[in-house]
Amino acid sequence: MRRGTYDRSADAAYFNISPRINAGEAVRQDVHEIDGRGEVILDFDEDGKLLGVEILGAKCLLRPSTLKQAKRIG
Repeated sequence: MRRGTYDRSADAAYFNISPRINAGEAVRQDVHEIDGRGEVILDFDEDGKLLGVEILGAKCLLRPSTLKQAKRIG
């Protein structure tokens, strides 16, 4: 898995599984709410291959060391 990005203002992290995700390539998302603390969203391509993982409520769902390693955006 590639290093992720973290947007502090949105408290959202994204981790690419695929080396590159082109615009419109993610055609399906599975959303999982985690105990009211945030959401984990899985992005899939048209063949059902996992492209990336978005975490909303990242401060609650990820370890501080994981967020520290993520590239800051926004």
